[in-house]
Amino acid sequence: MRQEAQVLICPDCQRQHDLDLDACGTCQSTALICRLGEVECRSCGSVRLARADAFACSGAPPAPPGLSDEVEAALNRVLGRA
Repeated sequence: MRQEAQVLICPDCQRQHDLDLDACGTCQSTALICRLGEVECRSCGSVRLARADAFACSGAPPAPPGLSDEVEAALNRVLGRA
């Protein structure tokens, strides 16, 4: 992970030590994965919550303003709600 974003790094590049990757707060390993709002260290198993303001863990940018209203209106049309 780099700045709370999960990134893929080729095996050759993984051997470099200047990649500026996030490190585990417990063991300092850079083998981190992010899933379901949690960051887990693959080396020691330590788990922490992902930063609340970081959307990179979910893999999607924040929804644009008004999107929830548009989705609600579309559901109402499809489900026949008034």
